Amino acid sequence: QSKGKKPLFVQLVLDNIWSLYEAVMKRDKEKIEKIVTSLGLRIGARESRHADPKVHLNAICSQWLPISDAVLSMVCNKIPSPLDITAERVEKLMCVGARTFDSLPPETQELKNAFMKCSSEGTAPVIVFVSKMFPVDAKALPQNKPR
Repeated sequence: QSKGKKPLFVQLVLDNIWSLYEAVMKRDKEKIEKIVTSLGLRIGARESRHADPKVHLNAICSQWLPISDAVLSMVCNKIPSPLDITAERVEKLMCVGARTFDSLPPETQELKNAFMKCSSEGTAPVIVFVSKMFPVDAKALPQNKPR
């Protein structure tokens, strides 16, 4: 950087995104058309004529850099296989709060083996795990509340 050279990531990724963003926000039709044709995208007339330039930018980016494909491939590549889960982890997922696995009804305890097999057979039970995370300000946590 001392010689005026940019890092490779900036040259190949960030500069391209920034030039697209600037062209759309400044409504430079020639530059936008050049970018769209070079990327081989098809942008609808409705999006390109919209009063809000962010709609046009969203239409281009959703085709050029689809986040859904990126997230799905990241999940498939990075998250461990459910077949590699340990029995202790299954028990923790099946228990809520202070309950222990042994306190669950016998029918629920029998689901542990099905949970670990991840079978797709028609006779296998269907197990759904629902999880929801809520962002909480650190000051609102019990250990951080003023006394």
